[in-house]
Amino acid sequence: MKRLLLACLLGFGLSGCVLQQPSGPAGDLPPAQQPGSSAGKLPPVQQPSHPRYAPPPGVKSHWNPALGVYVVERARDLYYRERIFYRWDGGWSWSPQAGGPWKETDSSGIPPGLFRQYQNR
Repeated sequence: MKRLLLACLLGFGLSGCVLQQPSGPAGDLPPAQQPGSSAGKLPPVQQPSHPRYAPPPGVKSHWNPALGVYVVERARDLYYRERIFYRWDGGWSWSPQAGGPWKETDSSGIPPGLFRQYQNR
């Protein structure tokens, strides 16, 4: 009886190994999951808000995690993070209000993701 119980336990324990597919090299992945494949790339995720940074007051916006800022909707090159609006108009300027007045600045105070987006312009 003990042998039968032991054989059943071993059989069930090993059957899980037999049923599992071994993981193969990247060549076995569907095209969307292959390393370096552009088929699996999705457009940047847009979130309505960020858990740490409050959205800008008085304007519609969405959080862009790649840029690290809120993108102000229906406005060209206008962004917001931590009580400051950032505007690109051939150079950087900032304001505590979406409508200005604008103060010119260099790139040192611009959030890094946002700066990289405009670095070669």
